[in-house]
Amino acid sequence: MEKNTATVIPNSLPVSFSDRFRSREALLLGLIAIVVVVNSLLSPYFLDVYNLLDSTQNISEKAMIVLTMTLVIISREIDISVASIIALSGVLMGAAAAHGADTWMILLVGLGTGTLAGLFNGLLVTQLELPSIIVTIGTMSLYRGIAFIILGDQAYTSFPASFEDIGQTYLVNGMIPTQLIAFVFFAIIFWIVLHKTIYGRRLYAIGNNPVGARYSGIRVNNYRLVLLTLNGVASAITAIFLVSRIATSRPNMAMGWELEVITIAILGGVSIFGGAGKITGVILAVLLIGLVQFGMQLINVPGVIMSIITGLLLIISLVLPIILSMFYKRRRA
Repeated sequence: MEKNTATVIPNSLPVSFSDRFRSREALLLGLIAIVVVVNSLLSPYFLDVYNLLDSTQNISEKAMIVLTMTLVIISREIDISVASIIALSGVLMGAAAAHGADTWMILLVGLGTGTLAGLFNGLLVTQLELPSIIVTIGTMSLYRGIAFIILGDQAYTSFPASFEDIGQTYLVNGMIPTQLIAFVFFAIIFWIVLHKTIYGRRLYAIGNNPVGARYSGIRVNNYRLVLLTLNGVASAITAIFLVSRIATSRPNMAMGWELEVITIAILGGVSIFGGAGKITGVILAVLLIGLVQFGMQLINVPGVIMSIITGLLLIISLVLPIILSMFYKRRRA
């Protein structure tokens, strides 16, 4: 009986999900078209191919965390410590470089820091049965606090040239930054995992009904532990690209990125209540936010205004699924 239940629940979820969120993707495409038209009218430099590709560095770094955050939210969890993990990983990589470590050792320090931080989050959530939002609020302050204790208000600015090349290299005739290539690679992997494997189907089952999934034989806590650890790894990878690109690490780096990451995921159709979401929609949301931010930078919009717009997008992304759900109910009726 339990075996049949475990098979039926996961396989049924992606179909209803696809029907439900198809219009979300159409809406995102429409918004992207509007943003392109408006930005091209506001600045003659917007449609320059080199400028567009160059602008993907920053958003691609954030988008790598968005991919793992998508899986976390689908499983009905959340992680708001990702920006602090970036800061801590960056500071420890800078400390390693300052003590003469080579590029491979710096990479190992960064990846190890992110992995351990994510694992610590996962153990607190799964072993102590604590809400992930409470745990990551605490570790958000903990990780960034450790970074400030290590470095204070100073910065590490000396890194090996081979390390800096990771985030400063452009491929394909010097046009496409490595961050964009990395994001595309990871996006393909995550799309396959979420939509074409039993692992992805079980994530939908966990997000829709964790108790039912557990009684169906799914090891829910194991999945949560892996996802939160993976979120830490993604934060470390982002820290590597960010630090190597700007050749600087400091405790206040990536401040506020957790808000943008969650905004993009939810705007892309991932339900904050879990059990629904699609990598395709998330990729479109990444593109939309990236174009909006690039357009605002071209017309010199202050950073405070950009933060306000990001907050508004988060509110809209939370309210929009409710409005769409009401529309679907009326349409079916």
